[in-house]
Amino acid sequence: MSQACTGLTHFDDQGRAHMVDVSDKPVTARIAVARGAVKMSVETLALITEGRAKKGDVLGVARLAGIMAAKKTADLIPLCHPLPITKVSLDLTPDSSLPGIVVEATVKTGGQTGVEMEALTAVSIACLTIYDMVKAVEKSMTIEGIHLVLKDGGKSGRYEAKL
Repeated sequence: MSQACTGLTHFDDQGRAHMVDVSDKPVTARIAVARGAVKMSVETLALITEGRAKKGDVLGVARLAGIMAAKKTADLIPLCHPLPITKVSLDLTPDSSLPGIVVEATVKTGGQTGVEMEALTAVSIACLTIYDMVKAVEKSMTIEGIHLVLKDGGKSGRYEAKL
């Protein structure tokens, strides 16, 4: 089973998982943006936005958790390369139409491979942190729609999700 047959770069010719060799790839500016949401009741959303959660500043803690997660992605996802991340930012936006919190992460690097997994990990952990901080009030919250919005840089070029 060759890579050409499967199109999967994380498997060798015998079908065994391996870390892709990126040593011959040029260093380029790369960016990835991911998004997801935590849906909850109007009451729980108000608790968060009004700063009344017993565990403290839900959005501030979730933002830090997302940043930390992006930096630890290679420790969590077995075949990810450790990368010199140059920027991680998270926007956590209350949205009464969900109701809930929309989480968006932007990650940048100058490297030989992209930062999509770092952006997706940042969103996932920020959403889980929101859930953790207010689960005592509402266990029925859902984490939804985690996806890659944008990636740019490298050989494959630009990708933008079609929504």
